[in-house]
Amino acid sequence: MKQPVILLVEDNPMNLEMAKFLLQNAGFQTVEAEDAATGIRIAKESQPDLILMDLHMPVLNGYEASKILKSDPVTAHIPIVAFTAHAMEDEQQKALDFGCSGIISKPIDVDQFSRQVAGFLVAKGEPSPATVLA
Repeated sequence: MKQPVILLVEDNPMNLEMAKFLLQNAGFQTVEAEDAATGIRIAKESQPDLILMDLHMPVLNGYEASKILKSDPVTAHIPIVAFTAHAMEDEQQKALDFGCSGIISKPIDVDQFSRQVAGFLVAKGEPSPATVLA
């Protein structure tokens, strides 16, 4: 079975490394981008199964990056999950309005993070690594 590929778009190196570590230990493959513009380019090139998008980044934020990805036929099918420390109700609605499928809150809950990501893949119809759902 093919390992699902998750694109992590996160400008905080500590959050990026923690997410990468947890996902890889759960059986996912990861690709990373430290800014939204790079994330958009990588999404077009690698066609990941899911994108975890930090919403608050300098220059191009995650909202605008999500809107760009959802408006491009090459990447429109890829689910985007907002990855944010600001998961208030208005923030959640804004993320959904910009094309995100849902939100995972920061700081990362190490016990639940991989399961949360797997849940978005299952909703998309992708198989998840057995270790995540066990």
